Amino acid sequence: MTDTPADLPPPVYKRVLLKISGEALMGDQNYGIDLKTAERVASEVKQAVNSGVEVCLVIGGGNIFRGLSAAAKGMDRAAADYMGMLATVMNALGMQTALERIGVQTRVQSAIPMTSICEPYIRRRAIRHMEKGRVVIFAAGTGNPFFTTDTAAALRAAEMGCDALFKGTQVDGVYSDDPRKNPDAERYDQLDYLEVLSRDLKVMDAAAVTLMRENAIPIVVFSIHDKGGLARVLSGQGVCTVIGQRPAANAN
Repeated sequence: MTDTPADLPPPVYKRVLLKISGEALMGDQNYGIDLKTAERVASEVKQAVNSGVEVCLVIGGGNIFRGLSAAAKGMDRAAADYMGMLATVMNALGMQTALERIGVQTRVQSAIPMTSICEPYIRRRAIRHMEKGRVVIFAAGTGNPFFTTDTAAALRAAEMGCDALFKGTQVDGVYSDDPRKNPDAERYDQLDYLEVLSRDLKVMDAAAVTLMRENAIPIVVFSIHDKGGLARVLSGQGVCTVIGQRPAANAN
């Protein structure tokens, strides 16, 4: 399960950031981290690392605490967002444990310093970790309230010089509507950043999409639940939606 499929061509990306939601770690639970689900996601990351791709991650915190929802109910927005950042640290530590159990060296770096449990975010150190084959998980968002983990993922992808931002979602790409509710929703193979913004397709928040557009970093949307899906999409195969320019080896 953790070995890269032998029939796949070499990856067309060298360094990527994988963004997944906190909800993706819940499995069939209503709250928290499902260990089997975390282990399955970890095996997907291991396949990518075994293929030679340098990987970093950003994980949301919605499975534990959602700051925006709490703010909507009357909680101070800044305080709610800081609580959400702490939830992302919990998820990062859980994913680190799952990865290291299957032999993947991992470092957690937090935008909010908490040196007793993880490293502070230091850009050059993070790059060096990836160059050594370690997976780096960026926690605590940007360290500032009023910014989503989507924006944090876009920021870190730009800072790390990633070839693409991979967003693992509940479905296999970007649709005109929620395909789980609307069977007639149209699926897109490729989109431009401005199309995503003008159609309000809800792939990522506008700040994240704009940051990726300004840095010419493609966003690759795929299903995190598809076994072996990450390795296939990294090799230019598999089902996904690419926002921006596809790599030359994967161009149609």
